[in-house]
Amino acid sequence: MASTKPGERKLQILQTLAAMLENPKGEKITTAALAARVAVSEAALYRHFASKAQMFEGLIEFIEASVFGLINQITEQQEEGIVQAQAIAQMLLNFAEKNPGMTRVLTGDALVNEDERLQARMNQFADRIEMAFRQALRLAVSQGKIAEAEAAARASMLTSLVFGRCLRFAKTGFKHSPTEGAALQIAILLH
Repeated sequence: MASTKPGERKLQILQTLAAMLENPKGEKITTAALAARVAVSEAALYRHFASKAQMFEGLIEFIEASVFGLINQITEQQEEGIVQAQAIAQMLLNFAEKNPGMTRVLTGDALVNEDERLQARMNQFADRIEMAFRQALRLAVSQGKIAEAEAAARASMLTSLVFGRCLRFAKTGFKHSPTEGAALQIAILLH
């Protein structure tokens, strides 16, 4: 049997956890069930992660790195604030659609009955998303595209739209696409 390289098993555990979160019924995930899916013992799981909370933290770190890396690309490539805000919102909805298990983490749905610091971290994530929208819309204000008094309110509404669509996607068992009809709603909030 070929041995796995350092980090490969850890990644496999996180990928399996994300796949298990794609179950629309959203049952509580146990370490025993996760270990069985990865085909390792529970003890092997704990060699890579000190706790189940640490496994969820690994997923959250992946979400943060992916999303904020993409936001940085958007802000570097787009010069117009309104276009940045539109692109950020669309990217977030596309990310949710492509990663349904991660969407359950984003919305906090998968974190119920888990360590409360995980939900606190996702709340900080939402605050950072709203801050990214605010920065894009401050740029739009400086470009004369929207009124300064509206920037914070629009950022808040965009954040609510994105997280609301993600929550609906998760709560409908991934049947209601977060991207369907979203472009028009985003445009309405920005024009």
